[in-house]
Amino acid sequence: QVQLAESGGGLVQAGGSLRLSCAASGRTGSGYVMGWFRQAPGEEREFVAAINWSGESTNYADSVKGRLTISRDNIKNTVYLQMNDLKPEDTAVYYCATQKTPWGSLWGTQRDYGSWGQGTQVTVSS
Repeated sequence: QVQLAESGGGLVQAGGSLRLSCAASGRTGSGYVMGWFRQAPGEEREFVAAINWSGESTNYADSVKGRLTISRDNIKNTVYLQMNDLKPEDTAVYYCATQKTPWGSLWGTQRDYGSWGQGTQVTVSS
């Protein structure tokens, strides 16, 4: 079992930046796609970004392209989400997750993810 712990959330003004981190521990293994998701109040959880094992391939939701960047450091077992030019509509709890099986698709659905963190709150004021 993999344990995931997000950090780095907070309150920021519109146009500002935050960097989220997600540290993995336990049975981390190799080859797993990792992703970031978010859930705003009253909304369903939605996909934000995903990254493959090598870090060379990524996938983003259209709403965040050009503003958010996902990356990973496999030595540190950590995945990051650099968030620039934040907007009030980015306000949500952000979750990281790892897929259930290795070498999965960057376009996998939430059902493909088996381990989730507890989430970190990001609030963007206007």
